Amino acid sequence: MNILALINHVLNFVAPAFFVGFFLAALAPWVLRKSPRRGTWMVRALSNSVCGLCALVGGLWFFGRDGKMLSYLGLILASAASQFCWMQAWRK
Repeated sequence: MNILALINHVLNFVAPAFFVGFFLAALAPWVLRKSPRRGTWMVRALSNSVCGLCALVGGLWFFGRDGKMLSYLGLILASAASQFCWMQAWRK
């Protein structure tokens, strides 16, 4: 495997976590009708993405391969839990 193929594999592994993380951070204020503090959008998006990426890495370690639906379920649950923690922080 050359370096370009390795980069392609890593980006394709990371892409779902970042897409879901940024999607949740962008849509949460509209769906939940909460007003976040200014400047927290990028922090929330990166936090959601990192939590989702940890779930994907855990699924890769547990199952021994990428692309299992339970890994993607873990991605969604981890990102949602991170977003929920941010929503609880807004209430205070």
